[in-house]
Amino acid sequence: MSVLTRDEAQTRARLLDVHHYAVELDFTTGDDTFDSATTIRFTARTPGDTFVELKPAALRSATLDGAPLDPEALTENRLPLTGLTEGEHELRIDASMRYSRTGEGMHRFTDPTDDESYVYTQLFMEDVQRVFAAFDQPDLKAVFELTVTAPEGWTVLANSVTEQQEDGRWKAAPTPLLSTYFVAVAAGPWHSVRTEHAGLPFGIHCRRSLAPYLDADADELLDVTKALYDRYHEKFTEPYPFDSYDQAFVPEFNAGAMENPGLVTFRDEFVFRSAVTDTERQTRAMVIAHEMAHMWFGDLVTLRWWDDIWLNESFAEYMGYQTLNEACSDRFPDTWIDFGVTRKAWGSDADQRPSTHPVAPDPDAVPDTASALLNFDGISYAKGASALRQLVAWLGEKDFLAGINTHFRRHRFGNATLADFIDNLASATDRDVHGWAEQWLRTTGVDTLTPRLTGEGDRAGLAVDRDGARPHRIAVEIYDRDASAALVLRERRELDVPQQEPVELPGPRPALVVLNGEDLTYAKVRFDGTSLETALRSLSRIPDALTRAVVWNALRDMVRDGELEPVAYLETALAHLPEESELAVVQGVLGFARTQIADRFVPAEDRPAALATINAIARDLLRRTEDGDAPGLRLTAVRTLIDSATTPDKIASWLDEGTVFGGPELDPELRWRILARLAVLGATDETAIEAEVARDPSASGQEGAARCRASLPTPEAKAAAWSAMFASDDLSNYLFTATAHGFWQPEQSDLTRPYVTRFYEDAPALATRRGPAIAEAAGRYAFPAHAIDEDSLTTGRTRLTQPDLTPALHRKLIDQLDDLARSLRVRSGN
Repeated sequence: MSVLTRDEAQTRARLLDVHHYAVELDFTTGDDTFDSATTIRFTARTPGDTFVELKPAALRSATLDGAPLDPEALTENRLPLTGLTEGEHELRIDASMRYSRTGEGMHRFTDPTDDESYVYTQLFMEDVQRVFAAFDQPDLKAVFELTVTAPEGWTVLANSVTEQQEDGRWKAAPTPLLSTYFVAVAAGPWHSVRTEHAGLPFGIHCRRSLAPYLDADADELLDVTKALYDRYHEKFTEPYPFDSYDQAFVPEFNAGAMENPGLVTFRDEFVFRSAVTDTERQTRAMVIAHEMAHMWFGDLVTLRWWDDIWLNESFAEYMGYQTLNEACSDRFPDTWIDFGVTRKAWGSDADQRPSTHPVAPDPDAVPDTASALLNFDGISYAKGASALRQLVAWLGEKDFLAGINTHFRRHRFGNATLADFIDNLASATDRDVHGWAEQWLRTTGVDTLTPRLTGEGDRAGLAVDRDGARPHRIAVEIYDRDASAALVLRERRELDVPQQEPVELPGPRPALVVLNGEDLTYAKVRFDGTSLETALRSLSRIPDALTRAVVWNALRDMVRDGELEPVAYLETALAHLPEESELAVVQGVLGFARTQIADRFVPAEDRPAALATINAIARDLLRRTEDGDAPGLRLTAVRTLIDSATTPDKIASWLDEGTVFGGPELDPELRWRILARLAVLGATDETAIEAEVARDPSASGQEGAARCRASLPTPEAKAAAWSAMFASDDLSNYLFTATAHGFWQPEQSDLTRPYVTRFYEDAPALATRRGPAIAEAAGRYAFPAHAIDEDSLTTGRTRLTQPDLTPALHRKLIDQLDDLARSLRVRSGN
């Protein structure tokens, strides 16, 4: 397939002005393909040649201004349009297109619960070409009119309001100007809950088999959506620009969600069919907030080329957390705690790998769509959001929003660049926003800030040493101990780094100094000697939850950088986590302890002791929640006990009894979690897995079974799982991921050792054959992450030099091998 280069896109944008697409889709032609007819009206500004993109199963016909084009001229994904004259043109394409099983293009899913089928689009980057012919680049916006023929009993959703016609077809109202990758269709026998808000139709939709679970949460989902919609209208002067707001929870979705104008698609795991914590509900609400922010930043004003994708994602990430904090504070008191514990670490980790890139990469670094796809990572989302939060702290929210609203007004329904964005922010302030952007958005890496206390007695001074080059506005928190040895905040003050000179700290030498106490900047923070000792001994006594999150993140970074022994982190967690009241902190610390420290950072011989410590923490939390007042904390403890079990007896008894003593009852998620751990421990078999599938035949049940089968510690089970992943193309994206999750287990390293080299032999062909989504899944989940030794590292690095790696797989291997090298350094103490 030919990827689109930036130069080609700029050339085509100079030549063409695209006005209108009429797209007719027919989903009644079979289970493998659908029909797609497209009429494109456009103007050629000058005579010239160009091409239109499509990836058909069969190109039946093509005409330009009524004259037939040769279907055989289609080369890979490009149909040439030669000899264009200046003026108006009409292109007609009639094709048969393939359904996808990998979440790209037009994905088709049949629900194993009731055998009902659903289709939906995911057209990001280059995947519109899998559904209809298009001039596929973001700066050739046009009006879209869609008509869909669907089976009887289906409902068709689209970017605009749809109506069923007398002939049974569905017609969507014409859209405003949209980029091609925003076009959306979701069709099937949806279960829908509809309402109206602010004069617009709102709806939430899911598969019929999930209807009871959507109905149970419908009030929460719609209340959050309405509150966010109202808050955005208080912040933004441009009104919501589309004619409806639908949210469809769709199966086997690759991302968390997609910001299609008027029809946001979400992974349907957000329709909770088992118990979840309040933090998980908050995450769902934040994703709703994130995607709604895109209606303005991304959909109303769209990037011109993919080097500015961070503008979409960083803005929506920042605005999602901030606006949810403002609009739903009664339900979700402080979303920035969860951001600091989970999302920020994602960005920081990515920024310390060889594949790092600036938040706003140089245009030359994104020469084509293949390279652009690699930048959807923690840097474009979390680091960028952290940078914007620091910008707001430095600039002030009033001026920030004034600049944003100028940006929307100047570029509504058009395209804009980083330069436009910075110019519009600069128009609202006297501060040097251009200089800030160069220092923050065009550089890579994470600065490190360390406090240095000077002086003695009652006149101590504080200096902040900076390893890095960015300016930071931070909150410094100074703590003393009271008579009961509790930590008491003496003062919180704002400080600009670098400093002109140390600041005075009247009073005795503090017990604890925390830099970045409100988590307003993006940097690693360290401690002076006294503060580190205090943090390790008294972390749970810090009164503010966000500050505790900052301290936990600092300890996490110190472990990763080899400055704190992993065992010391576990001992700190054992001492303080049972007293922690903030669920996001508990989940973040336990997640790092379980998946990084126990599975990767401690040597294999020390892993049982690490798991024992994690189990002890979970048991303490379980005892603390016996009164039932903290169900989310108790659920977290139960999940941790299951995942960290080293013997099967206790969790097997829970499965037999259908409950944990004192609660909770085992729902499907917990049952599959227990069965997966029993499979790893060799305490279950295929018969038990089949029995559980009979009990839960849902799509989630099928994924649970795939994971369990791949987790069984037998040569036959591993061979079957490997063949399913790499020798066959039958697995959907979700079943592939579930199988990969089960395959590699630290407890089974001897059994899976032969597959380490096989991964490097088989993954490149798989990635080439099945495309970027499966390449990403293979690199992330099927990689031998637990084979932590020099031989595995050498094998992987040698494979990186070979030319047959697709860009998506190559990028994932760079990241995975860097993480593997870090694990080896932490284990060796270097």
